[in-house]
Amino acid sequence: MENLGLLWDGLGAALTPMNLLYAAVGVLLGTFVGVLPGIGPAMAIALLLPVTFGLEPTQAFIMFAGLYYGGMYGGSTTSILLNTPGESASVMTALEGNLMARAGRGAQALATAAVGSFVAGTIGTLLVAMFAPALADVAVEIGAPSYFALMVLALVMTATVLGASPLRGLMSLFVGLTIGLVGLDLNTGQPRLTFGVTQLVDRLDIVVVAVGIFALGEALWVAAHLRRKPARVVPVGQPWLGREDLRRSWKPWLRGTAYGFPFGALPAGGAELPTFLSFVTERSLAKRGVVRRRADAKDEFGRGAIEGVAGPEAANNASAAGMLVPMLALGLPVTATASVMLSALQGYGIQPGPQLMTEHADMVWTLLASLLVGNLLLLVLNLPLAPLWARLLRIPRPQLYAGILFFACLGAYATNLDPFDIALLLVFGLLGMAMRRFGLPVLPLILGVILGPLMETKLREALTISGGDPAILWSEPLAIAIYAVLALVLLTRPLLSRWRSRTESRIVAEAEHTQEADDETVTEGSAR
Repeated sequence: MENLGLLWDGLGAALTPMNLLYAAVGVLLGTFVGVLPGIGPAMAIALLLPVTFGLEPTQAFIMFAGLYYGGMYGGSTTSILLNTPGESASVMTALEGNLMARAGRGAQALATAAVGSFVAGTIGTLLVAMFAPALADVAVEIGAPSYFALMVLALVMTATVLGASPLRGLMSLFVGLTIGLVGLDLNTGQPRLTFGVTQLVDRLDIVVVAVGIFALGEALWVAAHLRRKPARVVPVGQPWLGREDLRRSWKPWLRGTAYGFPFGALPAGGAELPTFLSFVTERSLAKRGVVRRRADAKDEFGRGAIEGVAGPEAANNASAAGMLVPMLALGLPVTATASVMLSALQGYGIQPGPQLMTEHADMVWTLLASLLVGNLLLLVLNLPLAPLWARLLRIPRPQLYAGILFFACLGAYATNLDPFDIALLLVFGLLGMAMRRFGLPVLPLILGVILGPLMETKLREALTISGGDPAILWSEPLAIAIYAVLALVLLTRPLLSRWRSRTESRIVAEAEHTQEADDETVTEGSAR
């Protein structure tokens, strides 16, 4: 109840006219950037970081809350209308959402995605308000060895569990940790990997790294495979849900939320697995007739079932809310979006972690309350504007990515007002393009850049306490438990991957078979 009281106080601060304006601007900008093909919430926030440089921390993070949820909604729009997921967490939404759009039910697909995002985001934010302070109180007692073990868990699981190839994930993590070493040694003052360049003596700005890897890398990659014609967009009317659609959607929203939040709160839990589990659950329930009244409803999967959109989209947004728990309470970013938000906190001189909930309590509770406000504004503003966002998808790619390059360069230069940062941006853009070319995941690199220096600090702190004895790293019960969990996950990963790949292959094969059957029916009807 005390936490709910603090959240209520934060809600009073978030509902001031100026803060409401920042939240609304964040929602609109986030949706505008997130609805563009290939641009997810992480890239939306990275591109728009310079917009918040002149704001107070609280106002900046109110805008980030709107950017965050707006970018999430934009990703679902491209998945449904273009069959182009902005990020891996939207893949499951695209499976049934695009089929609904092709069947003339794009409005209903967008509506169930928006309302499901609102339901899951609201429940998830309330759960964050309940669990994050308690976890922060516990985290204060965590020693340097256990904290180091936690960061090892986050990095290794992100690099090996979430990606398709553990080797490629570890390669990306190694590159990120190497970039994090650039600059002066915090203890000895010795320059590392500066190559005599004075601008590299200070540590690399994470904003330049993130914008280069996400925005510039994506723009260069698309330019290398540029199509002159804009993608074909399915027409969409005004999103709305009928009584039958609501009846079929509300249970998948709740089940998706139950899947998404725990996975989002785990280090490297991510949104991919809960969205997949939600899709499989809804498909299984539909096959067994649990969620249907009409005799033919079970056959809608593979033709555009609304449950296949409602469940995964709710799981996606609940996972997005859950990732705030380790970020605020432990200072551990577990997604690319959390990494960019963490870099923004550090830009204001605020260090996330156990002390954040006490040293900056007003900002934290206002941020959590602004998530609720941004979630509501997302629903109120974006449902009427859905046809307008769909028209943005008709912008030709050359003009679209020229604008992205302009804002990326502007953001890099605005960080330190130094042209050298634009050269760094180009270097990281080429690196991001190369990573996409060779299939290296981006998230382990970003986490390596951010967590690498923190890991080094905790490692040196632990070794200083023990006089250089490495046995201290597994001297605490929590550290031992973390390493045991890590070993168990790494051992069971091949079995999980095999089961998931088989299930996904079966789902895709059945969808293709259904589509072929529909095409044959249409052909026979035309012949007659």
